[in-house]
Amino acid sequence: MPVPSLQKSFPFKKIDAFATATSEGNPAGAVYLNAPGEMTAEEMLRIARELKGFVSEVGYLWKIEDGTYGLKYYSSEREVAFCGHATIAVTYDLIGSDPALLGRKSIRIVNNMGTLTVENRIEGENAVFVAAPEPVFADVRIDGNGFAGAAGIDPGELDRDRPVSVVNAGLQTLIVPIRRLDAVLGMSPRLEELKFYCEAHSVDIVTVYSRETADGANAFRTRVFAPTFGYLEDPATGSGNAAFGGYLLKNGYWDGSSISLEQNGDFGRPNIVRLLARDDGGGMRVWFGGGAIVRIRGEYFLT
Repeated sequence: MPVPSLQKSFPFKKIDAFATATSEGNPAGAVYLNAPGEMTAEEMLRIARELKGFVSEVGYLWKIEDGTYGLKYYSSEREVAFCGHATIAVTYDLIGSDPALLGRKSIRIVNNMGTLTVENRIEGENAVFVAAPEPVFADVRIDGNGFAGAAGIDPGELDRDRPVSVVNAGLQTLIVPIRRLDAVLGMSPRLEELKFYCEAHSVDIVTVYSRETADGANAFRTRVFAPTFGYLEDPATGSGNAAFGGYLLKNGYWDGSSISLEQNGDFGRPNIVRLLARDDGGGMRVWFGGGAIVRIRGEYFLT
């Protein structure tokens, strides 16, 4: 049989964001373009669909000018306005692979949310930090019992001393406090039921958290569910935890000092996401950060 001609090829990597020596992180695909016009929106979505189950989202990066880069994100379902773990994965790899960028304190990323600053702390802390979009708090009341039903947990596991809130720090995020770590780890919602609940309440993702942690050095345990993007759980995420950071600040549960979060459903092998907040002149701004590990590198071919 004749072999079809390969019309286009692009540098490609599979990068696990927020991975540690004992955890797997959150896989993102990274496709590097010379210019955004090299690939159509349909082709970007096609690649993300082809990679479903292999990576959570795919980031498409191109250089705009010195120190400034464009970045688009796609899940297998659709284009995503903002993806925190893909931003960490792509920018960690970009900076760490280029000696000129490794010597810079920061770079800028232009995406559908605007222009974000990425702070380079690779040499000192093996991490990059991203300034999260300014959080927007929805003026809605969410019935925690309704979420408990959709998530398949006992309503008695809800932490009634803390509010259920909807916060947008790139994605519309439902924040749900849970009393016990065991309850957080034991959650196993059904994808379709939780997707229906999220769509009915106009939220993109759900971040559940407890004040109990596996390691006392970490401040909170979180899990993030993303059924509207075609998969149940995001094992390590920037946007969901950035929204959580905004929630903590607003409610007086955090002073903005550097903290680490455990994320996923594995008690002893959590992924680690770091948060800090500082005043950028317009109030406290949440930054999320972490490292990344390249697992696969090569070329992606489109025919």
